[in-house]
Amino acid sequence: MEKSHKGLTAVQLTMMALGTVVGGSFFLGSVVAIQAAGPAVIISYILGGILVYFILFAISEMTVADPGAGSFRTFSEKIYGSGVGFVVGWVYWTGLVLAMSSEAIAVSILLKGWVPWLSLPMMGSVLIILVTVLNMLGADRLSKLESGLAAIKLLAIIGFIILGVLLISGIALDVPRIGVGALRGETWFPAGIAGIAGSMLIVMFTYAGFEIISLAASETSNPHITVPKAIFYTVVSLVGLYLAAIIVLLPLIPINSFSAEISPMVLALTRWNLGWAGWVMNIVLITAIISTMLAAMFGLGRMIRSLADGGQAPQQLKDKGDIPYRGILFSGVAMLVGLFFGFILPGQVYIFLVSSGGFALLFTYLVILLTHQKFRKENGCPPKGNCQLPGYPFSSWIAIISLVGIILSMPLVPGQGSGLVAGILLTLLYVTAYLIKRYFVKRNVNNEGMKEGNLRRTAEILTSQIYAETSEEFLPEELRKKKN
Repeated sequence: MEKSHKGLTAVQLTMMALGTVVGGSFFLGSVVAIQAAGPAVIISYILGGILVYFILFAISEMTVADPGAGSFRTFSEKIYGSGVGFVVGWVYWTGLVLAMSSEAIAVSILLKGWVPWLSLPMMGSVLIILVTVLNMLGADRLSKLESGLAAIKLLAIIGFIILGVLLISGIALDVPRIGVGALRGETWFPAGIAGIAGSMLIVMFTYAGFEIISLAASETSNPHITVPKAIFYTVVSLVGLYLAAIIVLLPLIPINSFSAEISPMVLALTRWNLGWAGWVMNIVLITAIISTMLAAMFGLGRMIRSLADGGQAPQQLKDKGDIPYRGILFSGVAMLVGLFFGFILPGQVYIFLVSSGGFALLFTYLVILLTHQKFRKENGCPPKGNCQLPGYPFSSWIAIISLVGIILSMPLVPGQGSGLVAGILLTLLYVTAYLIKRYFVKRNVNNEGMKEGNLRRTAEILTSQIYAETSEEFLPEELRKKKN
């Protein structure tokens, strides 16, 4: 595919990754992780950051070797065959669609207080349509918009950290020094190791989206230099900001005061008479979710194009230009369907969508690591880059075992068990779909082969008859009479 633009820089790629990662899953969904693990959630975020480090640099080694669109799906297909490429591509796409549907529901709930006359499904639908249309602008324009929105989110987190430090230290604000505050009455390990394990799905979900670096590698002019730089910037920014925000948050408000429908940062600031800051954080939260959806749609459209180019999706979804219009539109319609089911399903809808989407993403990361292991065995280090994953193969196996453990621990948190079941059923559905597709393709090939064989035999018979009849005309008349 010819690129008509100069290509994304490392900073633009980083801001796009941060735009995908930092969203409602952190500003709102982190409540679930904190309630599950208590203050020990700090350990969960550190472990999650280490896993992200391993996964990202595993992706980087493969990406600098072959910066193709839909990169990690393409790698798994080359290493393990078309079946794995089909399943991981569609499971990832579906998981991200479910996750973004949950984000649309979250932002609709937040906007309801300002526009009560507009129904939640209508607000969610308008938001999804807006995100779909904006993605039609292309990578260059979208990256500039995404960079601005990502900067707002990052500045908001930095602002919260600064306010939190001032509250804790008692400097500059008209409140008594908080010190360790709410941490005095908290049990550090309220649920033990099980609490940390149960929180890891949501923690990993707050990191989810970093793989867009791989999907967007084809949009860069020099991926061998740009991608590793972007990965380093992304890991440092994410782990540093998340840890600092959680460490500052815990002394400000008791964990039993958290609500799944209000950002813990907003609650903490409001509790200490900083309602204006909480109001600003609410606006930032809405901006964060929209930014996440924009960046996620960027990856979804390119994943569909990768599947269609590889013959793993209907050819009607195939795009030839820089912008995968059909893949973006198809993903937008799928989000609307996910939004519809999100509102008609009873119970903890947000947790269900997050957990089922989280399973799909964890499954994808597991396949990425397994693919990277075999890739390194067969190819060694990237041809134009250095080995970047430290401690290989031990670090790779640690990450693989950790991801399997996180998936198995999902039922430890209420609401996540149904997401695990849904994720397994989703994977089995795509495995079945691939087997059916393979059966019909094989049958069609056999039928075509039989037709070609019959035509070939018919042609040979006709040719021999024509040759025999024609050759008789060249025989002497006496021999021709004798032959007859």
